[in-house]
Order: sequence, then C-alpha cells, then structure tokens
Amino acid sequence: MLVTMREIRTSRTRGARPRAGLLAAAALAAVVGAGAVGGGMLPPPPALAEPLTLERPLVMPSFADVVERVRPAVVSVRVRAQAIATRGPEGFGSVPDLAPGDPLYEFFRRFGEGDPRQRRGGPPPERFAASQGSGFFVSADGYLVTNNHVVENAVEVEVLMDDGRTFDARVVGTDPRTDLAVVEVDADGETFPYVEFAPERSRIGDWVVAIGNPFGLGGTVTAGIVSAEARDIGAGPYDEFMQIDAPINRGNSGGPTFNLRGQVVGVNTAIFSPSGGNVGIAFAIPAHVAQSVTTQLRAEGAVTRGFLGVQVQAVTPEIAEAIGLGRVRGALIAQPQPNTPAADAGLRSGDVILAVDGEAVDDHRDLTRRIAAIAPGTRVEITIFRKGREAGLDVRIGRLGT
Repeated sequence: MLVTMREIRTSRTRGARPRAGLLAAAALAAVVGAGAVGGGMLPPPPALAEPLTLERPLVMPSFADVVERVRPAVVSVRVRAQAIATRGPEGFGSVPDLAPGDPLYEFFRRFGEGDPRQRRGGPPPERFAASQGSGFFVSADGYLVTNNHVVENAVEVEVLMDDGRTFDARVVGTDPRTDLAVVEVDADGETFPYVEFAPERSRIGDWVVAIGNPFGLGGTVTAGIVSAEARDIGAGPYDEFMQIDAPINRGNSGGPTFNLRGQVVGVNTAIFSPSGGNVGIAFAIPAHVAQSVTTQLRAEGAVTRGFLGVQVQAVTPEIAEAIGLGRVRGALIAQPQPNTPAADAGLRSGDVILAVDGEAVDDHRDLTRRIAAIAPGTRVEITIFRKGREAGLDVRIGRLGT
C-alpha cells in the first residue's frame, strides 16, 4: 500500500534586497559587538537550556546483536491470490454477437480460446496474481503476523524462512479494518523461532530496526527512529500509525519493526512516496494494536468490536464556541442511527460525547477507537454535553458487524 504525496518546493520571496539585508545585519553585529547601548553593556542572553554534558563520547549504537537474535523469526511471505476482474457492461466473459465471416470472428476464434459463440456468457476463466511481503512468527507452533493486503484473496501461501527452508501455510484470519492477518505454517512437530510484542509504547526519537523482504530480496535490515505517533493517514477508522524513517519499500509490508531490546514495536504497512520508493516516511501499526487484533484472530479467526451506532464529527473551535462548550474536546454526534445502542440510550444529534466511563474523549477518532475496544454487551456510562450542561447516560455496547 503506497500513498502518493506531492513534492513540496520552497521558493524565494521576489523583490528582496539582499545587500541591504547584509548591511543591516553587519551594522547590528557591530553594535552588539561594541556592547554600547546608551553607554552601557548589553546583558548576556538568557540560557535556553542547560548544556548537555556527557561522561563519555557519544557513539552510534550497533544493531548487530539485536538483528542476530530476531532475524530468524522474520520470514518472506509468498502468495498466489485470485485476481479480481472488472466486469464489462455485458458481464464478465461476454463477447460481441459475432458470426462466421465477420472480420472479428476469426480474431476471437484464434486468440480467444475457441468459438466466441460458445464462450458467450460462459464462466470467466480463473485468473491469479502473485505477490510477496513479509511476516514474523509470534509463537513457536507456527503462527505468524503479516498484513491483510499481503494475503488478501490468497489461494496458496508459502513462507520462506531466513535459513532458506520453505513451508506451506494457511490464512487463519484477517482484519481489513487494521490491515492485519494471522497465518499458520503447516509443519507438524516443527518448532519455530519467534518474537514478542513490546509491552510499552515507543517514544518519538527511539531507535528502531526494520527487517523484511523489500523487492523480494529477503532478510533486509534497515534502521531509523520513531518520527511521530498516532498518525491518521486515511486508511481506515482506526488509524493510529507510528511513523518511522527507517527505509521501507515494496515487500516490507507485514514485516516487524523492533526496538533495541528485540521486541516488536510495529508492523510495517504503508509509505508516503511520490516515486514508489523510500523517501524516509513509513507507517507501522503500533504493537498495542497489533497484539490485540492478532490475539483475537488467532483465537477466533475474526475480530470482535464494540458498536455504539452514531455518526460523529470533529468539534471545531467555532462549534465549541457556538454551543458554549468552552474549549475543543469530545466528539459531536451528527446523527444517531435508529435501533442501535445510541438510540436506545437517548443520544441525540448535537450531543457532544465528552467521556466514556469517566475517561475523557479527545476527539471523534479517539471515540471510535475507544468504543471498538469495548466488549459487546458491556454497560458503560457516556458523559455528554447537551444544551449547556453535562449529563451521564447508561449505554449497553453492541457488536459491530463484519
């Protein structure tokens, strides 16, 4: 999955006078250097921060020990998938109504695999596409994690180990909403090397190491730092991507990103790129999301999510001022859907959801993720803002359909 971005160019301001600017700067430097302002000396500028002192020289870390330990658990995933064909106006597989003697009849007979009259309206031929990505084992008995888009519509799945061995595999479950999938390797009695998800979230600036199968090369290691967190790239309702600058390319999809302890902090999924190659902006599904989703996929083959039944939108500064909310917070209900938990609880259009079970809701996307994480059937208190006052409503969370 690639996201195209425009190249941003910086232009200079026209009509500037650089020489005058240089002279002015030089004159200011002379005044400051002389220290004469009204006959006195300029006070020293305030310190912005305490200087960084190091007891020993700062050296770049080596990733060799981490890579040596975790690399055997990272695999290449090869997929033979059923291609999705586009239907024409007459339906897939239909051909023009031709008869012998028509100039096109001979063309379709020779290159269309038989008499076109016999093929008219017949079943379409099966078409397949080959693709490849990355993945990593999360258990010794052969369960591995990858992206949904890597194994989507898979007919055959093959896993290539770091030591060169290959195994057939099957898709256990997928979750298109987070683009995650769990695959099981078919190997009785085999014990596989595996890695674990990090229990704590990474911080911006932390070193990370990505291992995967870019362009089918396999076993490729790249490094960088966590550039940002909680990115919304428009991929789905539960976007909460970790942004990294480790080089990620086609084929890295589904591969792991590790911290320096060898724990998985993210599952590589998407890149921003005007060219299709790495430009230093990549996105990974954070470990806390991946672990929750893949645990359910492994156990149930599907993900169960909570459902409230409201269409929500962002609270803008103008909306907050108009309704007397005071500041931007919460999620504005645009429309509660009929016959849903929201409608049964009495939620209305124009209500602002401020908290769920006492925990503040930052915005509409935060509410979506919060509700999805609640088990269906659970009763929660929804704090709302309505007509200038806060109120609490008891809501039984429903089940989100597939």
